[in-house]
Amino acid sequence: MKKSKLIKFIFAAAAVLLVAIVPSLYAMAAPVPYVCYNYDYRENLVYTPAAYEPDRAITTDQMEYNGEKVGTLNNPGDLCKAPDGRVFVADTGNNRIIIFDDQITKVLGIINSFNDGKKEQKFKTPSGVCVSSIGYLYVADTKGKRIVVFDNNLDFVKYIENPTSEVLEESFVFNPLKVSVDYAERVYCIADNQFEGIMVFDTDGQFTGFYGTIEVKISNWDKFWKRIASKAERSKQRLYIPTTFTGMDIDSAGFVYASNIDSDGKQGVRRLNPKGEDVIKKGENGNVGGDLRTDGVGTYAGASQFVDVVYRDNGIYSCLDRKRGRIFTYDHEGNLLYIFGGLGTQEGTFQMPSAIESLGDRIVILDSNRNSIFIFKETEYGNLINEAVALRYDGDEKLAVDVWKRVLELDENNELANTGIGKAYLTAGDYKQAMKYLRLGMNRTYYSIAFRRYRNNILKQNIGYILTVLLVLIIAFVVWRKVKGKKGVKKNA
Repeated sequence: MKKSKLIKFIFAAAAVLLVAIVPSLYAMAAPVPYVCYNYDYRENLVYTPAAYEPDRAITTDQMEYNGEKVGTLNNPGDLCKAPDGRVFVADTGNNRIIIFDDQITKVLGIINSFNDGKKEQKFKTPSGVCVSSIGYLYVADTKGKRIVVFDNNLDFVKYIENPTSEVLEESFVFNPLKVSVDYAERVYCIADNQFEGIMVFDTDGQFTGFYGTIEVKISNWDKFWKRIASKAERSKQRLYIPTTFTGMDIDSAGFVYASNIDSDGKQGVRRLNPKGEDVIKKGENGNVGGDLRTDGVGTYAGASQFVDVVYRDNGIYSCLDRKRGRIFTYDHEGNLLYIFGGLGTQEGTFQMPSAIESLGDRIVILDSNRNSIFIFKETEYGNLINEAVALRYDGDEKLAVDVWKRVLELDENNELANTGIGKAYLTAGDYKQAMKYLRLGMNRTYYSIAFRRYRNNILKQNIGYILTVLLVLIIAFVVWRKVKGKKGVKKNA
């Protein structure tokens, strides 16, 4: 009887304990429908707090413009932010451009057709859209085989079409997919089936050449095999076709950030200088290609596939991975800051993400399958990381230390935060503290620098004592030799 009562008491106590604990565990869990993680220096996966969480999912079927329903998006291909804050979406399947306010809560305009001075024209699967720094709208009208340019009032200005050059094949057909414009109003275009690089047009719309061509690397073994293989065997070998770009964005200095799909998962984005040379930094692990583990993070194996990139100021840029529906964000040194997003049907997950844009402290993702726009907002964790990186980018090392320490309160194993603090102490000349945090951050390069400077400081501070001791030892040695020599002479005598 007593045993039965004891068992009942244990079960009752356990039930009370579960009632108390479960809500706490639920509160601790990140309110997001995806796994948030990063990688340590050994490239092991480590879970982190969410840097961004879903804010809103936007569909246009209930929105109105001029008293009429806008209708559902149909396979939207691209979106961009104008200097005045408006958001333009290329509604590809509906052959139109939709203009939203800066909160994407209201439709401000729809471009279904335009007059080019000769007749009324319509878009033919517009896949890309961009607004320049002076407010001109550029539309990559793919099946129309042209880029259509509008002024600030959305009046037609010109076409960019039928590019001609000695470097273009006679059979080349211009099918623009993505378009971007720099501060000098030079136009950059990613075209379908164009493997030579990004096409560049001057302010008059004349084709000037290719930009940022991705070189194909062939191993020595493949080169050797191609020489000895028979014609039949060579025909079965894979073709070494240059990789095409998938998306791009341009910063205020004119550097082009261009995404591409890299089968090796090592470099899915490039930072191209005015000469078209890749000058991107790849961080400690030498990787700016998304997931470091290609054996399958979640249920999708294989390398990440970047389809778009957005530059977000302070050297920070984010890349959109269609393979797993994730957003990878890097700093100007190529360090992976955080990862969020995923595939699925819940709000905040995607089926076929196609474009990415930033609106202040928010990230906007376009999903071509779900015909929706998803907005993500910063969490405290994401805000602190962005702030710390921005401070370091601007050279405010001391202020960055306090912010990084707050990051460690939320994620004590954050190697980037420890490294950031270590670098700040290194810059400030506190090499001992720098060594402590750089060791925790597993940053061997900067730890070696801090150790070398710390050692040199110790030597410099104690050089007087060291020389004094050394001088005493030398004198003692000389005296000892003389005394020993005299004793030897007396003994021989």
